[in-house]
Amino acid sequence: MEHYVVEPLPPNAVVEKNIVEVEAVGEAIRRAINRSGSKAKNAAAAVAGSAVITKLIPMPADLDDSDMEAQVELEATNYIPYPIEEVNLDFEVLGPMPNSPDMVQVLLAASRSENVELRQSALELGGLTAKVMDVEAFAVENAFALVASELPVAADAVVALVDIGATMTTLSVLRSGRSLYSREQMFGGKQLTDEVMRRYGLTYEEAGLAKRQGGLPESYEVEVLEPFKEATVQQISRLLQFFYAGSEFNRVDCIVLAGGCAALARLPEMVEEQLGVTTVVANPLAQMTLGPKVQAHVLALDAPALMIATGLALRSFD
Repeated sequence: MEHYVVEPLPPNAVVEKNIVEVEAVGEAIRRAINRSGSKAKNAAAAVAGSAVITKLIPMPADLDDSDMEAQVELEATNYIPYPIEEVNLDFEVLGPMPNSPDMVQVLLAASRSENVELRQSALELGGLTAKVMDVEAFAVENAFALVASELPVAADAVVALVDIGATMTTLSVLRSGRSLYSREQMFGGKQLTDEVMRRYGLTYEEAGLAKRQGGLPESYEVEVLEPFKEATVQQISRLLQFFYAGSEFNRVDCIVLAGGCAALARLPEMVEEQLGVTTVVANPLAQMTLGPKVQAHVLALDAPALMIATGLALRSFD
């Protein structure tokens, strides 16, 4: 890893993973680039799963590229509840259909154009050109390959990756490195920040800093942090129940915590004790060599929140 930086956003610049204040996000990107020292001009970004429709569709194996593209666009109208001209879509041929050698499986991904264009605009305001627009779930799958070898379970285990973001918590269930299920829920670290602000009379920026660096009154641990961690465990349990109810599985072999709240003291132990599943904290960068500008001790704190960013950084621009 040559460069990395985490740059805070103003409150409500992004709400439920939707960009609300594109100028503020663009300015944050510009500040991040300047702080990082990177000379990069091309960028990869991702659209949240809730804003993306993905479908596996069968297609004749003998179609050439242009015919395949035309056929996929035609098929897409059956799955997308918007006019096709208001949508950005892409597809990837995954391989032959099981038991049907004359057909191939095609993964279709589509999102409303405004979701893509807002991210492009923010990157451009930050001085970058969007070369890749991915889906968060696919980026997580990319990064998971770096985490999987470190897990205390078999390669074909069913793993629940729980990304606790600022306002959304996302469950991604993977097996043998492939995504089986994804679901988002309104819950995140901003609720802890808001409670710190309310209780101790701090600004948004001060509360965020205090969460990371300490300096809060002794009552914080018992009155604020512990209830938040208990609520986090309940949210994870709820997400898993949704997965079990809608799938053939009734348990997962391992829980991997990611996101800004993943490394809260004793949170992994609480999840493991209350849910009865081996629980670890994600570090997709554990096996990477670090450039001279990267501070290892700071990166260790931030690493669990960098799953999506790492998955995007692994992408080529071809």
